[in-house]
Amino acid sequence: MKAADSTLTRTGGQLLVDSLKVHGVDLAFGVPGESYLSVLDALHDAQDQIKFIICRQEGGASNMAEAYGKLTGRPGICFVTRGPGATNASIGLHTAFQDSTPLILFIGQIDTEYTERESFQEIDYRRMYGQMSKWVAQIDRADRVQEMVSHAFHLAVSGRPGPVVLALPEDMQTAMAKPVNTARYQRVAAHPGASDMQKLREMLAQAERPFVMLGGGGWNKQACDDVQAFIEANGLPVACSYRCQDLFDNRHPNYVGDVAVGMNPAIEQRIRNADLLIAIGPRLGEWTTLNYTLIDIPRPKQKFVHIHTGAEELGRVYQGDLLINSGMPEFGAAARALAPVQGRWIESTQAARGEYEAWQKPVKVPGALNMSEVILHLRKRLPPDSILTNGAGNFSLWPHRFYQYTGFRTQLGPTSGAMGYGVPAGVAAKLVHPDRTVIAFAGDGDFLMNGQELATAAQYNAKVIFIVVNNGMYGTIRMHQEKHFPGRVSGTSLSNPDFAALARAYGLHGEVVEKTSDFEAAFERAMNAKTAALLELRIDPDAISPRTTLSAVRAEALKNQK
Repeated sequence: MKAADSTLTRTGGQLLVDSLKVHGVDLAFGVPGESYLSVLDALHDAQDQIKFIICRQEGGASNMAEAYGKLTGRPGICFVTRGPGATNASIGLHTAFQDSTPLILFIGQIDTEYTERESFQEIDYRRMYGQMSKWVAQIDRADRVQEMVSHAFHLAVSGRPGPVVLALPEDMQTAMAKPVNTARYQRVAAHPGASDMQKLREMLAQAERPFVMLGGGGWNKQACDDVQAFIEANGLPVACSYRCQDLFDNRHPNYVGDVAVGMNPAIEQRIRNADLLIAIGPRLGEWTTLNYTLIDIPRPKQKFVHIHTGAEELGRVYQGDLLINSGMPEFGAAARALAPVQGRWIESTQAARGEYEAWQKPVKVPGALNMSEVILHLRKRLPPDSILTNGAGNFSLWPHRFYQYTGFRTQLGPTSGAMGYGVPAGVAAKLVHPDRTVIAFAGDGDFLMNGQELATAAQYNAKVIFIVVNNGMYGTIRMHQEKHFPGRVSGTSLSNPDFAALARAYGLHGEVVEKTSDFEAAFERAMNAKTAALLELRIDPDAISPRTTLSAVRAEALKNQK
């Protein structure tokens, strides 16, 4: 960047946008508000460098920014107005925090002279966002904008990545200050020590039944490639944690599945029987560990190696035999350089792969539309670099189990379990990678939480294919309801619109599919449409998951009550 002219003064809003340009921002997502009009005006002058994506609701905007952060490794940028705008945006912040995604949320704020009066839409964001962000601050002076924005970028990407929140008082945005010279942010990460890597190799050499699990945030393609080389060289079985399946090519002979909700029982048994568990990146949260039952707390019975980007996470739940604080690229490079061990587990790895392939075969389900067959068709039809997004709900079990993710950032899903993520994430993915096919999965309940972002897709010609799996209920909650209170349906039935007609109302292509045999032709029409497209797949409500039916869950619960 050219040196700043210290004889000129700029408004706080202009200094903020100048800072975004310095830090390489190309896309920002948001919903406009009167509390940051000066920033919007400064963005007008920067529109050749920063494209501001106008969203329909702040939850959609923050989810798009989170998806951007996942895809690029750079902080996703989100602008919202004070009060209601900030509260709406909180869902994307929570997802970014639990998913370790770099994101910066800028919130228009009341004038500083009005604070502590409960003035219009006043919120103290330090208290509101304190537990779901790495740092929350308010920029009260225009001459500190560049300093504090720089800190936000550095913090969002360094160590364990995550979200940062900056509030922007209206009077600060119009105040004048002289610019200073700044440079683009740098990522700061820990590196594994030579002694740590040597101990890892020694533990591997002594193992009979090692198992590797990948997950968490802070990865890039090079880190994935390096870890894959390490896995290959040592012939190790590898699985990925919940919604991190794209960290390792699922087509690879060493890949044996995902460790998550609805996991293959064969994987669960292999983890329990392992004598060495190497966790590279995951926090090992509730859903990855079957409600903290898969691995003993606090001392795992297996020899346990945990590598994580944040030192504060190591030893938090599980005591380890070897704890390594390292960025994923840094660990990947060190692991690739490690002399391989001639292990005794090659045949076991091959057997585990066979179990995974058997688990991927289609299953029988009630009704005329079989989601396992649909996903298998997509697996054959889609280009290898396609991106699949999804929100939360039982519908996501189908792509998680039957699709094969081919590599880094072909999957976008919230490990936070947030509904409403898939639609905005799909829009963001297509805006970041317009040359790649993007499929956004949503359940009927999930879709209606952020379905209004179809308007954003239409406005920016983001040709996403949205697949809405409609079973007329909040399926996950119904399944739990039947398990614990069989036959007592309460609060989970949905009366839905015609989703295909809704898509057409937005000017998009829309179709309803009710039979498996009709999906292939409908999908081809969606692929060839001139706009984004929506396929509503109407499935039998009894087909609640790949492993069971709703009626079977109810029958088992009633049996246990007797």
